[in-house]
Amino acid sequence: MNIIIFGPPGAGKGTQAKFLVKKLESFQISTGDMLREEINKNTDIGKKIINNMNEGKFVEDEIVNTLLEKIIFDKKKTNKLIFDGYPRTISQAKNLEVLLSKSNQKIDYVFFLNVNKDFILKRIEKRKILEKRTDDDANTILKRYDTFMEITKPVLDFYSKRSYFYEIDGSEKIDVISGKIDQIITL
Repeated sequence: MNIIIFGPPGAGKGTQAKFLVKKLESFQISTGDMLREEINKNTDIGKKIINNMNEGKFVEDEIVNTLLEKIIFDKKKTNKLIFDGYPRTISQAKNLEVLLSKSNQKIDYVFFLNVNKDFILKRIEKRKILEKRTDDDANTILKRYDTFMEITKPVLDFYSKRSYFYEIDGSEKIDVISGKIDQIITL
């Protein structure tokens, strides 16, 4: 089963992805983690990534798509992918469909965790303290939220017409959101 968890920065995608990974014995594909790993390795790609993140921009599709392709074609991960924060653009969504099709896979569910900007700011402030995330500066998050809402609206429209698309109130408690997701995938 392949699942996309979609939502603005700080919506709880990572938390719900971890829940699904454990429940379904799957693999979390976090573009954020992949990008942070490149930054930590101090690669040329990592330097480009940090500049984009600090400016509140998304990382170029080409970089993300290249990192992702290796994962999708890993036989151990076939039909066990939980996408956390990907796709963010129509180009990425179409790329994902092509890669999955080439590897005889498909998306089974898309969960959109819908939250507003005020809720995100409160959640991010907590996360910044607890997880010591350097990319969780309030101004950067606001830029990333606005960018998400502007750039990913077409992606939301792209998936919202599909029968496997579900919108969930992301401001609910973690266990309530997990329960709703669990009910949907066990139908």
